[in-house]
Amino acid sequence: MYLIVGGAATQDQINALTHRLGFDAPLYVQYWRYLSSLVHGDLGRSLFTGQPVTADIAQRFPATFELITVSLALAVLVSIPLGVISAQRPGGLLDRGIFVYSFLGGATPDFWLALILVFIFYTTLGVAPAPLGRLGLAQPPQHVTGMYLVDSLLTGDIETFMLVAPHYILPVATLVLVYSAPVMKMVRQTMTDVLQSDMIRFARACGLSTWRVSLIALRNSLPPVSTIVGITYGYLLGGAVLVETIFSWGGLGQYAVQAITNKDFVALQGFVLVAAFFSILVYLLVDLTYILMDPRVRN
Repeated sequence: MYLIVGGAATQDQINALTHRLGFDAPLYVQYWRYLSSLVHGDLGRSLFTGQPVTADIAQRFPATFELITVSLALAVLVSIPLGVISAQRPGGLLDRGIFVYSFLGGATPDFWLALILVFIFYTTLGVAPAPLGRLGLAQPPQHVTGMYLVDSLLTGDIETFMLVAPHYILPVATLVLVYSAPVMKMVRQTMTDVLQSDMIRFARACGLSTWRVSLIALRNSLPPVSTIVGITYGYLLGGAVLVETIFSWGGLGQYAVQAITNKDFVALQGFVLVAAFFSILVYLLVDLTYILMDPRVRN
């Protein structure tokens, strides 16, 4: 309470704020009020920003969504080819390198790697922009979706796109380097298992080319890979909080850190609910993708 009204507040002021926030009611009454508001899409009002939590989340979600989507897309584009090549050449230099990287990448804290990249490429070499958010000193593009890269392309504002894109390099590189590891490891493992199956032996016996055999094996490896991709995507929404804070990204992750720092529990509850809903939605899409990729699921 003193954080809101100030350390010099009187007891009457504290009692008035307690009554206004409804904290003087029994816990079951407070919980019922919260659930009733939640049904109507009201997540409460942030004690730190003074705005409705839904408005804060709607304002910050595009920044986080764009960051994690671009990062995951690049991680998948890098992981699948390397995992396939590694599985086709077991014991080779690339295979051993990916084996080591899959363990190191999964054990590396993303915030530590972000600090190292900032120190090397901004502080030491001076080739990366300052970690001052998505824009730096540039003006935002015309608002369409709230995602600056997408909005600048949709509006044909190439100049803003070229100013904004460099600010994405270090945070995206951080997330790609860390979260490519589990995807690459899964691709390598599933491809290795499929390539040793009777189905692939039969395909090779029929004289199919190596390229054709690889495509067949990759298609049969995709269901478990899609699972780890979906899990990683859902985790990234809450897992990138410290990376967003380091780069002053202005997304949901930084919003959650500020809520914790300022003991803004209403905002923190809203973030947790949105992150949980996002994860459930992603897992549902993964299940639907399973139906498209594996005919056995449809039977």
